[in-house]
Order: sequence, then structure tokens, then C-alpha cells
Amino acid sequence: MTTFHVAVDHPAPDTHVITTTYLGTVDQAHVDRVRAIAALPGSARQVREHPRHEGAFMVLREDGDLDVYEPTGPAEHLAPEPDPLPETHDEAGDRRAGVLSSDIRTLGGVPHGASGPAYIEGATRLGAQRIGGAMDTPLEPPRAVWHTTESPAGSGYFTSVAAFLIRAGVEPQVIYCPVTDRLGQFGPLNLSSRALKNDGTRRTNRTGKVCIQVEVLGRAGAPWTRGFDPKTKPNFQRLLAAMRAHGIPDVWPVGAPPATAAAATERPRITWENKGGHYGHSQIPGQDHWDPGALDIEIVPGRPRSDDRGPLPDAGSGTYTVKAGDTLTSIAAAHRTTVEALLALNEIKDADDIAVGQRLRLPTAGPAKPPAPRYEPFPGTASFHVGRRSPLVAALGRRLVALGFGKHYTSGPGPEWTEADRLNVADFQRSRPELAADADGIPGPRTWAALKIPKL
Repeated sequence: MTTFHVAVDHPAPDTHVITTTYLGTVDQAHVDRVRAIAALPGSARQVREHPRHEGAFMVLREDGDLDVYEPTGPAEHLAPEPDPLPETHDEAGDRRAGVLSSDIRTLGGVPHGASGPAYIEGATRLGAQRIGGAMDTPLEPPRAVWHTTESPAGSGYFTSVAAFLIRAGVEPQVIYCPVTDRLGQFGPLNLSSRALKNDGTRRTNRTGKVCIQVEVLGRAGAPWTRGFDPKTKPNFQRLLAAMRAHGIPDVWPVGAPPATAAAATERPRITWENKGGHYGHSQIPGQDHWDPGALDIEIVPGRPRSDDRGPLPDAGSGTYTVKAGDTLTSIAAAHRTTVEALLALNEIKDADDIAVGQRLRLPTAGPAKPPAPRYEPFPGTASFHVGRRSPLVAALGRRLVALGFGKHYTSGPGPEWTEADRLNVADFQRSRPELAADADGIPGPRTWAALKIPKL
């Protein structure tokens, strides 16, 4: 009969340092009873399987402690001997004892490509703060990834879930409880975490300038944004502010996260590798989870609500709710108005900057008079040759970065046309089917119109 080691992890309430109490061994019958109790409806205990140690599991407890069960055998994991040098891990969570790498040396500093804060004001520091390392592609756009813990929120689950993530070696940078507004960090925001699987040989956790991952206490089937008021959650606001400080744009490049496991099929690799913004765990190549569920993307990433400017008329009498597949052009055509009128009325800067579920004001007295052109006119291809300098070249570069096509820049962008500018324009052209035939990196009239360079 299989026997199991049993221990309890105790996160200290003041320091959050985890101590382990070993309780001995139990038999399979005892383990069966533990699992049966956790499976009862309304049970305060939640079983979590260990992601790598076969047969091992843990029990989340409402009081904040974590019960640990591991089969007896030659591989002992409950109380490893201290390593002579700090531990680090790879993305599979395997320990690499005694490695003092350049990744660890950067913990107190700012790696190449980082810009925002390493730590969020008010966040509790959990564990040893050594979960990852420097990013593999720091010149690619920054992004945030949202997970759910598939556990209850509130009570002591913040600490028991944190203890589980540490024990399992799958920590993100951030853990957040939407009920209590508690915020914790397992490591600096400007280094990688290990909450994602590798995508083949690609180290998914190390993609981009930063890849800030957040485990939110809750379940994908009951999105935590329902009834959530960000105005009453100062730590949530600090989390979003830190993401924005790292340059993460308030967009969801793959759209709103899917509402069901069956719908979680869109994981476009080219989008993930080239576009900054917010992603669900379900939207990233190489993954098989469907969390975080159908989040309200007006709350995450905190897109200002239309009604923050005052009450909107009832639906059907002056407003329209954006649906999947809508564009501002199709909405304008359906309501006999113009894109320019919708942009002005809703204070939208970019025609592509609309989200599913967003409520748009509609003109109530016929189409609004189109405002003056908002974009720079095409200056001609002569502006885009090596050695040419122009403020428009710098504006072009800034627009490419904003759209997620700046990976070839090692500095800048600046006013002088360079090979990096050409390569980034070519990437943008290849991303648009209507421009793919022109993918030589030199902006023509169609490419320039698609880029929508704001007027200087």
C-alpha cells in the first residue's frame, strides 16, 4: 500500500516566510479521506495536484496554511537541504542548485530594457524573490498575462495559495486577491516568472521587454470582475499603474479572454511575439489552460468607462455596445454616421482602439461634421532613404513601437531613417494582408494610411 509523507507549510503572518512542520506518514486510506472531505460541496479545503511530482498533492486551507502530501520513496522534496548558493529555476520549475547567474545578480538592479518599478508600493514580498531571470527579448513590446488560481478568494487563501505556488515552483511575479485587495510579489516585475509553459524551445515567460504575470484568486467559470469596483481597490490601481509604467498598453491584442474552455482556441504565435498589451493565460501559444475566463476588459486593464464622463442614454437611444467582429467603420455605416464623428464624440484617439463590450455614444442629430484631418499626410517615399532626417521619421518610429512593431530598435527611434526603421515597417506590412505584397519596408501611401501617424 502506498504511504505518504505529510507536512504543513506555515506562511508567517508578519514576514510571510514559510516554515514547514513535518507530521510523519499516513496510508492510502487516510489520503482517500482527505480527498473526499475536500470534494464535499462547500468544503473550505481545496485539493491541488502537484504539477511535476506524480502522486503528490496539496490542500489549500482557509486559515492560510498548506497541507502537503508526497508519496514516500527515494525522491524527498519536503525539506531539502540548503544550497551553498541561492536557488534559481528554469521555466519547468526544476531547481538548479548552486547557480549564481547573471539573472540573480540583476535582482537589485534594472536589466537591459526595463523601465518601470521592480516592486509595487504596498505589495507583500513572498518567498525568496528568486523566481526567474532576465528577459530573452527585451527589445520586443511589454505585456501582462492574467491567470486565475481556480480557488476561493478571501479568508486565508491568499497565503495558502502563495505557499502552493512556491511549493509547486510555478510562481508568477504577482498574486492578487480581488476580495481583500491584498497584493503580493514573488519576484521583481522586470525579471521573468515561471507561471507559463515553454512553447517548444521558446521560453514563453521571458518574452518581451517585461512579461508581468498575475495570479488572481478566483475561478475562470465565475470571472472575478463581476461586481468588482476598481475605485475601491487601491492595490489593484497600483498594479495597473506599475504595468503602465513598464509601457504595457491598455489593449488586448487577441481580444477579450474566452468565456469557456471550448472557446479557448485562439493562441496566435505571431501576435504574442510582436504585440504588447494584456493577454489571458488561454491566449498564449504552448498553453492548455482557459483561465482567466470572461474578464470585463473595461476593468482589466482599466480602460476608462464611457460613462465616467456622465450618464449615457439607455441602449437603443443614443448608444451602441461593441460586439465581436465590429469595427468603427461598420458601426458608423450601420448608424448612418462617420468614423470621424464617432472618434470625436467618444474621445477615441485611434480607430482601432475599441473593445468588445465597450459602449459608444452615437450622434443624435445626424452625422457630426468631420473634424480636421488628424493624421500626417503622406510625405512621399523620398523621405525614407538612409541618411534622410525628419521629425516624421521619429513619429513613424514611435507609432511602430506603439503598435508592437519596434523589435529591431536598439535605441531610439530617432529622426534619421535607419535599417531598423525599414525592418520594423516590413514587419508591420507583413502583418496586414492588404499590405503584404508591399513588404519591402518602405512606406507607400497605403502603408502610411494604415499606420495613422498622429499630426505633429
